[in-house]
Amino acid sequence: MGYGDFIETSKSGDGGIDGIINEDKLGLEKIYTQAKRYNENKVREKDIRNFIGAMSGDTSKGVFITTSAFDDSAIRKAREAHHSIILIDGAKLVDLMHQYNVGIQVKTVYEVKELDNDFFEGE
Repeated sequence: MGYGDFIETSKSGDGGIDGIINEDKLGLEKIYTQAKRYNENKVREKDIRNFIGAMSGDTSKGVFITTSAFDDSAIRKAREAHHSIILIDGAKLVDLMHQYNVGIQVKTVYEVKELDNDFFEGE
């Protein structure tokens, strides 16, 4: 997506941060990430609150990703936070994966041709 490096934090003791994205190639600005893999459970306000707390003073930008959805209170909390928090639900995640060819393969490409009328016109 044009960002710099991604650093995955250790699974245990990550303080609620799953990864850090360098917003630029030099790593001057950081974006913290949190991911929840849920089938049916929705991300709740408490999860957003914990994420904001984990961001502390290090950064004011975060991306919270889930394979499911966010409940209304979680969406409201992210919107009202003093931090800039982007929420990516399962549907948006799939859209981004397709757009940036992450975790997918191109199976078939179709070439569509049309007649070039200029080719047949006399000089």
